[in-house]
Amino acid sequence: MKQTTLWEDEEDEQVESSGVLDSVVSPDPTAMKPAFSTERGAVYKGDCMALFASIRDGCVDTVFADPPFNLGKDYGNGAHQDELDTADYLDWCFGWMDEAVRVLKPGGAMFIYNLPHWAYHLAVHLEAERMTFRHWIAVSMKGTFPRGKKLYPAHYALLYFTKGSPKTFNRDDVRMPVPVCRHCKKDVKDYGGHRKYLNPLGLNLTDFWDDTAPARHTKFKARWGINELKPLIPRRCIELTTNEGEIVLDPFAGGGSTFESAEKLRRLWIGAEIVDCNLIRERFERNVPEAREAIPHALSKLLKAPNSELRIDLTPCRKSSRKSIITEPKNGLHGSVSLHSLMKSRPL
Repeated sequence: MKQTTLWEDEEDEQVESSGVLDSVVSPDPTAMKPAFSTERGAVYKGDCMALFASIRDGCVDTVFADPPFNLGKDYGNGAHQDELDTADYLDWCFGWMDEAVRVLKPGGAMFIYNLPHWAYHLAVHLEAERMTFRHWIAVSMKGTFPRGKKLYPAHYALLYFTKGSPKTFNRDDVRMPVPVCRHCKKDVKDYGGHRKYLNPLGLNLTDFWDDTAPARHTKFKARWGINELKPLIPRRCIELTTNEGEIVLDPFAGGGSTFESAEKLRRLWIGAEIVDCNLIRERFERNVPEAREAIPHALSKLLKAPNSELRIDLTPCRKSSRKSIITEPKNGLHGSVSLHSLMKSRPL
């Protein structure tokens, strides 16, 4: 049985930040330093809830989250960590989602990549938290097979919500090229005789992405045996909803696809990975060799306790009225009661 403390009854410390290092403090020397960082970003080896606990309200422009799907996969910390009862898995998701909503700026964007089986629960929760639904993006992901009395599953869900009206929507940055025949090089469609009226930058991006096959090549993935996203997916989300110099947060860094995309797009980035951050370092050495290891001092403005080493406290997230939850693997033992369900009494 694993006990995870999510919130305690304490008030959040507020740190005013008129500048990057305007309120520098001396952190506890045992506090966590980034496991890997460049001039634009930092990733911590640990639970994302510890990172969230150290970040101020309303300071992140975009959150991109690709959490474990609760399929019993071993990401390096035991398969039982990814096989919870349904109520416990959703309760865990709602915990980090609430924190992600808290740290988003007004108008900021949140993307959550998950199975449709879970995504509709997560979408309902985000709407209940007053987030604004933008799109359910169907990300084509073939190569599976139908099970039982079900259709052939051919897509994953990419939820796109904003904290109110979107502050940034760079439509032209994510336009698609006009499709041409690979043999004759002419347009595949005639567009009803209106070809000349098409935007010269390309076609509008739709909410169905069919050019996002799973990452198979070592160039795109860092962990063999684990499905990873091609950088194309987070890259589009980052281009669409942020501008240069703005901040992207990924609470489940995995192999670092989001960070690679953010680095190449000249965005600031921050996140956590609970297993192995060396894989992210190796990805950067392979795909972004020009990125130097350094302390991204610009990120200090995100922290409740700004400091020159970007150390963060390992204490849990603090929020009133919510205590700890107990989770245990789905192994036939008695499952714990979903605290989130008890507190909000909200049907799924």
